[in-house]
Amino acid sequence: MGLPLRDITHPTDIPWSALAGRTLAVDGNNMLYQFLATIRGGDGRPFTDRAGRVTAHLIGLLYRTTSWLEQQIRPVWVFDGRPPELKAGTLRTRFLAKERAQKAWDDALAAGDLATARKKAAQTSRLTQAMIGEATQVLAALGLPTVQAPSEGEAQGARMAASGTVWASASEDYDSLLFGTPRLVRGLGSRQSRGSARAAHLIDRERLLAELGVSQEELILVGLLIGTDFNDGATGYGPKKALKLVQRHLGWAETLRTAGIEPGEVEEAASIFRNPPVVEVPAPVFGEANEAELRRLLVTEHDFSEERVLAALHRVQAAPKRKATPLPTPGRQQLLDAYPAGES
Repeated sequence: MGLPLRDITHPTDIPWSALAGRTLAVDGNNMLYQFLATIRGGDGRPFTDRAGRVTAHLIGLLYRTTSWLEQQIRPVWVFDGRPPELKAGTLRTRFLAKERAQKAWDDALAAGDLATARKKAAQTSRLTQAMIGEATQVLAALGLPTVQAPSEGEAQGARMAASGTVWASASEDYDSLLFGTPRLVRGLGSRQSRGSARAAHLIDRERLLAELGVSQEELILVGLLIGTDFNDGATGYGPKKALKLVQRHLGWAETLRTAGIEPGEVEEAASIFRNPPVVEVPAPVFGEANEAELRRLLVTEHDFSEERVLAALHRVQAAPKRKATPLPTPGRQQLLDAYPAGES
């Protein structure tokens, strides 16, 4: 689900070239779900190989990742582990939503309404452990490191960014900010072309907190009032109303009670954001692509076009070395001085 913080954040648009040489912790489950939802046929059916196995996640993985590598963006894919018990309700809700979407998709196909069919089909996407295993193998063949989080991948990526192991988290969900990532990059999974001048959006957490006039604890409080994957939130509270209440700085307990929540009801959810299960990982090591292994995984196993796979790989190998272009400096915030180009 993710937190709907779009209306209270003001990201900086950045070109991919500004990310050259920087290492990003990619929210792997989030990104693969994007590919499964968007890479489909006109009637909504996912792309498959001759054996009927879904390949959309691998199509997106190959072409999006090689696009990043062409720009010298260095991705470390981070995958979810065991979800917190508090997430069980959210997962059940998502399962039921997929079931409803499946029926709506079937009905739209029967009625010949392809536009509705494709829209509903995207909502039925299911990411399996087998798919994640396939993705991990392809990433290894590309010479890229992966990290298995003990629990939430966003929390693991945020920890890696906070410790300096990577430069930023890359995810479409805003939850990374509550987990403490210093920088969040959004938009890297979009279908924009490799040469797009405005391909991503950067949120600097410290600047965001200053703009909103809240602390990190109060940002977590905003999330709890809205509702997260781990709690239902306060009735009638969206992002703007939640922020307005938190900006009164009434204190943790009084703010929650004003919104009709007893503090004890959300303490466990808050602790997930404050102290999530994570592991310390070493600095990532990037290797050379294994062309033969890529052929085996994609061409032999899943019927990809050998010509297209090799063309994607060769574009990476032939890409000229790039230096990062300066990051935009909104207002008086000197992002470039704070984060020198080429820093991990």
